[in-house]
Amino acid sequence: MSLQMISTVSNSSLLQPGFSLLNFDGHVFFFGQKGWPKRSCPTGVFLLDIKQNELKMKPAAFSKDSCYLPPLRYPAICTLRSDAGADEYQYIIHGGKTPNNELSDKIYFMSLVSKTSKKITFQCLEKDLGGDVPEARYGHTINVVHSRGKSMSVLFGGRTYTPLAQRTTEKWNSVVDCLPSVFLIDFEFGCCTSYILPELQDGLSFHVSLARDDTIYILGGHSLQNNTRSPNLYKLKIDLPLGSPAVTCTILPGGISVSSAIVTQISDTEFVLVGGYHSDSQKRLACHTIVLEDSKIEIVESVSPEWTPDIKHCRMWFGCDMGKGSVLLGIPGANKQIIPDANYFYILRCKGADEDKEEELITQNCSQTSSEDPGDSAPFEDSEEFCFSAEANSFDADDADTYNEDDEEDESETGYWITCCASCNIDINTWVPFYSTELNKPAMILCSSGAGHWVHAQCMDLSETILLRLSEANVKYFCNKHVDLNKGLQTPQKVGHLKKPPMKPLRKKKTMKLPTSTKKSFLRRLFE
Repeated sequence: MSLQMISTVSNSSLLQPGFSLLNFDGHVFFFGQKGWPKRSCPTGVFLLDIKQNELKMKPAAFSKDSCYLPPLRYPAICTLRSDAGADEYQYIIHGGKTPNNELSDKIYFMSLVSKTSKKITFQCLEKDLGGDVPEARYGHTINVVHSRGKSMSVLFGGRTYTPLAQRTTEKWNSVVDCLPSVFLIDFEFGCCTSYILPELQDGLSFHVSLARDDTIYILGGHSLQNNTRSPNLYKLKIDLPLGSPAVTCTILPGGISVSSAIVTQISDTEFVLVGGYHSDSQKRLACHTIVLEDSKIEIVESVSPEWTPDIKHCRMWFGCDMGKGSVLLGIPGANKQIIPDANYFYILRCKGADEDKEEELITQNCSQTSSEDPGDSAPFEDSEEFCFSAEANSFDADDADTYNEDDEEDESETGYWITCCASCNIDINTWVPFYSTELNKPAMILCSSGAGHWVHAQCMDLSETILLRLSEANVKYFCNKHVDLNKGLQTPQKVGHLKKPPMKPLRKKKTMKLPTSTKKSFLRRLFE
């Protein structure tokens, strides 16, 4: 084994714990950044171009018929082929966390549509399921099994938020283990069936799963309920006859008590298990070789690489499989680097150059790796999932646009956890719901002043009735800071009333008075 450090670049802060890697035609793509995608790469999918130990990230595009794919962290990912020996494949992505810490229950299919020297285009489609649909979760695994000429996906494990009826103010955003059910998913017909097996008693997350033909091996994993890392090795056998599928589970000896480990494949039947944790405060520096042959599994300890002092003494680490015996490892570097949230990255090569053959990797692997955001769990708690199946090679596209993080907005100024005003006290680590409509993020409202900006409804002292009325009515809202300014701009100045001149009274016509004798003479003549 050999360990090589990669030069850090300005945009490496996007690679935070929880990301995933996808491999198409020997090129590795990054997916699952910590924040929402920006203008430079609205898809949130990047090509990882590694040349001369320097990492560059180049944005990828989606086709016009693609659906929206949020940047999910800690999802379950695996490859799906029409049959075990097919060359073309696509990726299945299920679950994970959005940048707002919402959990997803959706399933996406991602495939490569076109690739040129300047542009890479993917197609992403959402798949609807019926039946026993798995709840939203993260830290789980998904694999594909082949039996009797048919294929099905198998989903197991993970964590989810505490049910709404069981939540308290103190533990509103706490997570629990998902039930230890095994889900069989038939994507051809869009149906899903769950199975409860007596051998699986506790929920597991951040475990390792290896699939070969009709068998899945589940190794390690962490249980929140018992706060233990299972030493058991489970063997799931899936039989797909013409009728109903048959699922059986066997507990095998020789397991390893580990969580958040990474698995990379070095041959058709051999894998290397690296990384992870023995406990919340103890990293696992040992490596093991796993051999799958003739429905049997063998796990033996192998020689570990020469870990650097930084890796040995760091409190946490994370990483993922790059395929064909290569692993990308990261350790925190916030205390040693000028760029906030930047990390150190290494490439661990588990097989020699003479062994690096271009064989087809039929066996799938899916594994979980380290650690979660502060506030979501205790320190060193397992929190990520990775699944890869090919080696990372350089992409000869020097003239392609390289993602430049300096062009983007500050991540701390966007999202739900911003400082919206001088008196804002909304903090992701201490926040509890204030309105009945809130679940796992604070309610926000747009201030229409200038270009517009978002503020927390609670910081604006809005009652729930007014908040609901504003959300339903098509009216502009102005925050406490800009409401007076807006009134001054939009209220017309007072104009004095015009003084109207008083109207002159009509002049009475003067009448001439006739003497009485004249009147009598006139009347006599009138009646004669």
